[in-house]
Amino acid sequence: MTKALAKQKRKNSDFWERNRKSEGYLLKKTIMNFLVKVCRFILLFGVCFMILQPIFNKISVSFMEEQDLYNPMVIAIPEHFTTENYQLAAQLMNYSESIVNSLVISLTIAILQITVCTLVGYGFARFEFPLKKFWFACVIMVVLIPPQTISTSLHLHFRFFDILGIFKAVTGSTINLRGSVLPYYLMSAGCMGLKNGLYIYMIRQFFRNIPKELEEAAYVDGCGTLKTFLRIMLPDAKPILTSCFLFAFVWQWTDGFYSKLFLGNISLVSTSLSRIADSLASYLQRLVGTTVTPTVGRVNCIVSTGTLMIVVPVLILYLFAQKGFVESLSSSGIKM
Repeated sequence: MTKALAKQKRKNSDFWERNRKSEGYLLKKTIMNFLVKVCRFILLFGVCFMILQPIFNKISVSFMEEQDLYNPMVIAIPEHFTTENYQLAAQLMNYSESIVNSLVISLTIAILQITVCTLVGYGFARFEFPLKKFWFACVIMVVLIPPQTISTSLHLHFRFFDILGIFKAVTGSTINLRGSVLPYYLMSAGCMGLKNGLYIYMIRQFFRNIPKELEEAAYVDGCGTLKTFLRIMLPDAKPILTSCFLFAFVWQWTDGFYSKLFLGNISLVSTSLSRIADSLASYLQRLVGTTVTPTVGRVNCIVSTGTLMIVVPVLILYLFAQKGFVESLSSSGIKM
């Protein structure tokens, strides 16, 4: 203990001696560094609070009984703890079927999107072809133009689907693809799926940052274009592909626009959550036998519970893929 005090005294005396020689500059710099750290902590704490506070609030509400929702004495900790909200939300959302359907569709769509976008992004980054700038401008337009502007065209195209009039000439009528996942796969395979333009842009920027000397060395060693891409370029692109896969999976998981436009009555977690309030009213009506309007607090409680049940699988996926996701953010840059 005595040695520690003596060491601390020597450290303090050295500090004040250095401060005296610097005419007070060292003290000013130390104070400024301390103030900067305090301000940084306050900003980070505020941002984290803004992000996490709604989630904590939903977690708290999901375990409350209805009487706690209107009790002014209950703020964050439930007085009457219950898990019935999760059971009811799972029943209203048809959770077991919805999560399986969403998992299969989101996973397959994400893999298909990343496959085709990787090929297109690599082509834009490394090859020259006619009207390259024009086609890349079209990719940017896909990013900028919201899909709602072409919703009517998409509806008509897949409601009366045909290829050069072949189906109508052979069968006498077009094919209705609405109510199936085929429109999803066709659009994703053609790089027109959800956020595909963004993935192409991100992958293209990543490949442009990789030195061309790596490919040239592979060509000298006898590798062809495809073999160089598969064995040299693709392994280096794991971080950006991981990020794009996470984005594709999460956006597809929570998508409501294309799901309602194409899939119809196929049960998904995103569409089930959007109808959970109506499902709650129907459930209460069947339970009581007469028309019942659920209270606002009850509806918000069930919606919060359903939201958490949708978010949890995405959080689990991120926990397994966070290393590659963070590596992508730290190693990839924007190079024009």
